Amino acid sequence: MKYSLTSHDWTEWFSGMARLRQDVLAGMVGTFALIPEVIAFSFVAGVDPQVGLFASFVIGVVIAFAGGRPAMISGAAGSVALVAAALVASHGLQYLLAATVLTGVFQIVFGLLRLDVLMRFVSRSVRTGFVNALAILIFSAQLPQMLGVTWHTYALIGAGLAIIYLVPRLTTAIPSPLICILLLTGFTMLVPMPVTTVASLGRLPDSLPSLLIPQVPFSLDTLTIIAPYALAMAAVGLLESMMTASVVDDLTDTTSSKARECAGLGLANLSAGLFGGIAGCGMIGQTVGNVRFGGRGRVSTLTAGVFLMVLMVLLRPWMAQVPVAALVAIMIMVSIETFSWSSLRELSRQPRMSGLVMLATVAVTVLTHNLAAGVTVGVLLSGVFFAFKVTQLMSVSSEYEAATDTRTYHVMGQVFFASADIMADEFDMRDAARRVRIDLTAAHLWDVTAVGALENVVSKLRRHGAAVDVIGLNTASAILVDRFGPTIRPG
Repeated sequence: MKYSLTSHDWTEWFSGMARLRQDVLAGMVGTFALIPEVIAFSFVAGVDPQVGLFASFVIGVVIAFAGGRPAMISGAAGSVALVAAALVASHGLQYLLAATVLTGVFQIVFGLLRLDVLMRFVSRSVRTGFVNALAILIFSAQLPQMLGVTWHTYALIGAGLAIIYLVPRLTTAIPSPLICILLLTGFTMLVPMPVTTVASLGRLPDSLPSLLIPQVPFSLDTLTIIAPYALAMAAVGLLESMMTASVVDDLTDTTSSKARECAGLGLANLSAGLFGGIAGCGMIGQTVGNVRFGGRGRVSTLTAGVFLMVLMVLLRPWMAQVPVAALVAIMIMVSIETFSWSSLRELSRQPRMSGLVMLATVAVTVLTHNLAAGVTVGVLLSGVFFAFKVTQLMSVSSEYEAATDTRTYHVMGQVFFASADIMADEFDMRDAARRVRIDLTAAHLWDVTAVGALENVVSKLRRHGAAVDVIGLNTASAILVDRFGPTIRPG
């Protein structure tokens, strides 16, 4: 896969000072939205918070240049952390870093093989369910910060939401979440109160990440240990990134290169592993926040990564004083903006099967906290329902000509693994007609199961003494019959 810096790439980086300013400010909003989730996901994976923060910095910088979806923010994400947790618990951090490097290699290979085309099998109902589940998970992730706290925290969250939603009515020069953070941080510094701050979430890094090689034995045994985890992280990460990229495509009415995003994420994760970070992927909550406040180009993605380290290292003393309530307010806003409220109204108007797929995707994702599981169930249900619907469109009718003692069967519709047996059951094997014609002019044979069912019907009819002719095969069906069912058309 070869990419060049075309004029289109330049517009993704720079399209005027107004856009540059919006991208920078929106990227800063994305950074603040990153911090609490990245730290929380680090705990889920069983690693120090700085491992997740280092990863988010490296991934953010690399994906800004190598990714295929401008304005998308990537970092250490919960879905990947869930997979990594078991490896950390059993073998430790160094094996996780090695698995992260291998994850990147797998994803680069997936990009080169253009496996992004699999996204075409994800229906609109699954995508809507994915978005709604993410919104619910983003909101639920804030609940621990709102339980067992004093009234001061609730007051700050309420004030933060008021600032976020009311300030845009006065001015949009500066994104309201940034104003929320500045005002609430300044207020809590002037008026001390018992609230949780960023410093309370975990150890923050005090230096930039440095290049290192994972300290693991370079042997087949090590590869055997890390490969299953790396493959799982690669698949989950790509799935979430592709889904997030599709959401941004819809929000911005633009298109993106999914194959480039696959390879770019692989390069980002490979780099993260070599700089002491965990694997990551696209983060829909932070991405929606970025887009919501004007982020459209690659500068917003780069800003989110670079500004994270600026906050953590250069502005560490001030960043440590930011009340978590301000970040919770931002994430509540993101969850509200992420949820597709129109999908609730559409439930009564759209086909029941589509609604069931959307609800199943939401339910599985929320119950398991596993985005890959939810999307997989949604895709499988979509496939089953589609197959069921297509089988209902297939029919077989027959007519008898007494003059020639001929029974003609007319097969109409799509014949494949789900409808082949239904077709076969429509033939009367005890029919006493001396001649049987099977007319497939209005049908299409899709697979070897269909050919096998037709071959079985023909052979049974011939055993009962009927002369069987198969007519009307289209070109594609005829090729399948000649290759996998030669006895259907003898001679």
